[in-house]
Amino acid sequence: MKIDINSDVGESFGIYTLGNDAALMPYITSANIACGFHAGDPFVMKRTVALALKHYVKIGAHPGFDDLAGFGRKTMNISPAEVGPLMHYQIGALYGIVRAQGGELHHVKPHGALYNMAVKSDVLAEAVVVAVKAFNPALFLYGLPNSALERAAHKYDLPFKAEIYADRNLTDEGMLVPRDASNAMIHDVDVSAEQIMRVIEEGCALSVHGKCIPMRGETVCVHGDNPAAVTFAKTLYARLK
Repeated sequence: MKIDINSDVGESFGIYTLGNDAALMPYITSANIACGFHAGDPFVMKRTVALALKHYVKIGAHPGFDDLAGFGRKTMNISPAEVGPLMHYQIGALYGIVRAQGGELHHVKPHGALYNMAVKSDVLAEAVVVAVKAFNPALFLYGLPNSALERAAHKYDLPFKAEIYADRNLTDEGMLVPRDASNAMIHDVDVSAEQIMRVIEEGCALSVHGKCIPMRGETVCVHGDNPAAVTFAKTLYARLK
């Protein structure tokens, strides 16, 4: 069995640095690269793509809301018709930078509020899936298992990878605990590793209240903006090997 480790990277902007992408790359196998709306810029995108290619890391687009100030985490009122152009603009920008460096685009993972809204809304999830499939039907969609995103991917026959989180807690319904909650994040790397191994070996994730949630994971996400991201990635990399 092979488990992918992915991380949201390329989230610096101009003179502002966020995350330690160079230190993270040796311990991940997929990179979700910000496309300039919630974070990133053309120069950061180019550097991050070069890093991924150097370490043989699969490259994915990480499109989100046009919300630089809020880091793409503010819920926005968006219609399904707006989802396609929003995503195509960003995926296309990264695709151009990837191709110019001789690489290939492997997957798409929506970012932040767009992701959180699409895992719950069948209408938005279908808009996301249709947008990805229209761009390239061979691209994988990374998303939360047992969610609207997974249902839509199966409906439209788009390749899907079930994503579990190394550093986020789950509600009793199997959704991510909202970031504004005090218990949204997992800070203990050992607790994180135990949760991931439980999902892989037992098909069960524990909610914040200790409920066993049936869950599978094909890719594990470590948020690149987490100050402990490198420690989390190194530990998971060693445990999974």
